[in-house]
This record gives sequence, structure tokens and C-alpha cells, in this order.
Amino acid sequence: MSIEVNNLTKLYGEQKAIDNISFTITKGEIVGFLGPNGAGKSTTMKIITGYLQPDEGEAIVSGIPVKKQPLQAKASIGYLPEANPLYYDQYVREYLDFIADVHHVAPRSKKDRIEAVIQTVGLSLESKKKVGQLSKGYKQRVGLAAALIHDPEVLILDEPTTGLDPNQIIEIREVIKTLGQNKTVLFSSHILQEVEAICDRVIIINRGKLVANDKLSNLRQQVNNNNLLKVTFKEQLEAAWLERLNSVQSVNKLGTYEWELVCRDASDAKRQLLELALQHNLNIVSLQSGGQSLEDVFRSLTNTATA
Repeated sequence: MSIEVNNLTKLYGEQKAIDNISFTITKGEIVGFLGPNGAGKSTTMKIITGYLQPDEGEAIVSGIPVKKQPLQAKASIGYLPEANPLYYDQYVREYLDFIADVHHVAPRSKKDRIEAVIQTVGLSLESKKKVGQLSKGYKQRVGLAAALIHDPEVLILDEPTTGLDPNQIIEIREVIKTLGQNKTVLFSSHILQEVEAICDRVIIINRGKLVANDKLSNLRQQVNNNNLLKVTFKEQLEAAWLERLNSVQSVNKLGTYEWELVCRDASDAKRQLLELALQHNLNIVSLQSGGQSLEDVFRSLTNTATA
């Protein structure tokens, strides 16, 4: 396994940022790492990369225990953090030259390596500028180039498409897919369409707990089996009205008038919704079975997994 996470727990005071989570990722896999804000994604990534120490458990990268051998483990990791740290006064090639030295890239191959990563992430036209002169999207490309400079076996990417325009997102998506052919890639994103386009497997955490670790196709089927319904009313109403329905397991408000329901029995839930509308003089604008997109999976799991 290229990444092994075994029973990781991290405390901040009395709060568990991550709570006894475990997963593995093999070489050639691109795995999406999802969760709401504050779920523990960045904390987990920082532990895997050796920036934070866990209170319990361990992370192993390329067979190397990160806590016991941090320098050796970091040598096999390329890390793009969410807050992309760059030296704005350096030119792009100058900055990458500096990062190459940090990673002890051999002097005889350093120039070729710099040119290779510049080509890979699409920085050629901007490579003669200072980092501080670049747009936010191109700064992200510089961060990705820095993560790749030493040709690591494992890539940890925290929100890698932040600040990119739609065309740039597609380009970086193709870069990640190409890299995933011979590397291990774990990346987080709030753009669920990106994860859906790149990944076959997703890991989802919620409130520090692991709530899903499976192929996307299996998770879609799980949501389908949960009988997901979407209902839109003409009027506003209280969540408690829907929560009292016997066939409804959980309720998620999508908008002012739109609700998402996970049901024990979809047919029975539809009947109860119609009865509710008649009793309270409500108008149902639409009532449909939920789709099977990653967004549906994400909402279902992160709204019902923990109390």
C-alpha cells in the first residue's frame, strides 16, 4: 500500500478533529477525500504528510512510518496544502530551483526536471514572471509544480483547483488523471463534479468519523437503496413536520422551499407527504426520487452519519 492510515485520532482540547479513522490507498489510485468544512480532512492530510502528530494511531507512506521516520516518508510525498505557501519575490523557475534543492534533486538533472514540471502543469507562458505577478490560478499551478519537482510516489492535494477558471480546471483535471496512472493520489475538493470526473473511489468523513470508503458506483447504489426523495413546497414549513412522518429517516433543507428526505419506504413517504399537504393546506410543487450523483451521496452521508 502506498498510503496506510491506521486508527488515527487527533484532539484539539476536548474536541476530536479526527476520530479513529482508517483507510488504505494503493499505487495507481486517485481517491477523492470529502467532507463538510471542519470534518477533519486537512488535519488528516497534515498527519499523513508529517506536519502534525496524531494523538493515537499511525500513518504509513510507501511502507515508511511517518511518525518514526518523517524525513524518509516526506521524501516520497508531494504535498499541495490548501493555503499554498509561495515566495512571491522569486521568479517561477527560481522558486522551483529552490524547492528542487530542498528535495535534493540531483544537480545534473535539476534543470530538466524543472522544465518537465513546468510543461506538465502548463506554466510555460508564465515561467519568466515573478510568482507574485501571477493570477491565483497560476499560483496554484506553481504549487502543484513544487509538489511534483522531486517525482514523488504519493501526491497529497488539498483543494488543488482553488481559484482556477473552468478551462484551467479541465487542464489540471487531465494532469491529475495522467499522474494517477503511476502515482498514488489523495485529493480533497469542494467541487464534487471534479471528484466525480476523476475518481473511482471516494473517502468521506463527517465530524471526524469515517462514514464512507467505497467505489462511487457502490455509494450511488447505497443512496438509491436509501430511497432518497426531493420535495418542493410552494410554502415555507418547519422541518419538524417532515421529521414526524413515520417513513422519513432524516431531513435535509436544500433551500427555502426544497427538502431532501431519506426514507424507509419511498412509496409510503410519498403518501404521507400528500396527506401532510392536505392537512395543512400546503401545495407540493414537485416530488421526485433523488438522483444518484456524488452530491446526493455526500448529502445523504454527511447529514445522517452522526448525531
